Amino acid sequence: MAVVPLEQLPLWGPSADEKSLPKPALTRPATLRLLITVTAAPNPSARYGETVCVGALGLDAPRRGWIRLYPVRFRELADDGKFRKYDIVHLDALPARQDQRRESWKPIVDTITTERHLANWQPRRKLLDPLVEDSMCQLNKQARDDPRARSIALIRVADISGLQVRRHPGWSAEDRRKMAGHLNQLDLLEPAQRSPLQEPRFTGTYRYRCADRRCRGHQQTLWDWEFVALQRHLTQLTDTEATERLRHKFLTRLCAADRDVAFYVGNQAARPQSFSIGGVYAPKRPTERHRLRVNR
Repeated sequence: MAVVPLEQLPLWGPSADEKSLPKPALTRPATLRLLITVTAAPNPSARYGETVCVGALGLDAPRRGWIRLYPVRFRELADDGKFRKYDIVHLDALPARQDQRRESWKPIVDTITTERHLANWQPRRKLLDPLVEDSMCQLNKQARDDPRARSIALIRVADISGLQVRRHPGWSAEDRRKMAGHLNQLDLLEPAQRSPLQEPRFTGTYRYRCADRRCRGHQQTLWDWEFVALQRHLTQLTDTEATERLRHKFLTRLCAADRDVAFYVGNQAARPQSFSIGGVYAPKRPTERHRLRVNR
């Protein structure tokens, strides 16, 4: 079977509890207070060279619920504008007019400031546990019935049959065209030499069942920045050794039996019926002693 080059597309979209709300009609930026939950792996862009999609949870009215930020040129952010997973940040943004999904926002990146980092699972769980839902099957059905249906969720995992790690087949022709177009725009006055985004060494695909009793299984690609970042530290390892290291972290450790595992899933902007995994939510289950202490 021929290996088809991957075209990585932007992820994330509308919220489950706000699916009936229209997309905001704003002419001036709104200030958002967000909990960062997902940073997807960079994808090629003709205009910017590379961009990143960021999944977040809006914390304050009237923008509570899932939010997608795109484009973010993460590597070019100033040091005081950089953020990490589970940071609470403030920024100005406008609804993304070229994206039909109502939770998609275009950030004004030089307004990003970090309020604080949620280092412990207890405050994270307080915000995110109420949003965990059981059925990826239902999310798929809604997207098939209506392209404007909600397109981001945190899905509870019933069991995982495996994490398949394969060699990345290379960028698609469309992705290569985007990067070539970006390089052709090189400003002669710009001192920094631009270089094309390098594809990851590996791709990852989870096979799992959601908590829907009727689930027959799902197979979804993992586009987590952390999955790609770890690969950069494994360059001296053979493919077999590197694959085992990736599987150890993202399957053996993060999906261990003592964790309450859920997947951050988002659909593709160009193909709303296609969902991928942007990250793994994996807090450890409370011990019996901890439960007794909390309940007192």
